Amino acid sequence: MSYWALNAFFLGAVALAGIAAAITLRARRARVHGSCVVSAALTVGVLLVMTAVFDNVMIGIGLVGYDSGKISGVFVGIAPLEDFAYAVAALVLLPSLWVLLERRPR
Repeated sequence: MSYWALNAFFLGAVALAGIAAAITLRARRARVHGSCVVSAALTVGVLLVMTAVFDNVMIGIGLVGYDSGKISGVFVGIAPLEDFAYAVAALVLLPSLWVLLERRPR
């Protein structure tokens, strides 16, 4: 199984959580403010840059390795592109869970 196939399984589950959170927000008639969009964009940028830096360090010192037959061959530095799927999953899943698990007064 390739790393993309493994990522597809987890990213599919994360996408379902994201869709459920979007439906929940829509049902609550919640509005997203422009400052939230800017904050989210900054968070995405910082997390992806940090992922690139630390993944390259971990791979460079030999802490993590990948089977060359199971990666796409697209790299950011020496980190395979597949490695960024976990950061993307966290960016979608954590806010989705926040929305879905929020306690609301009755």
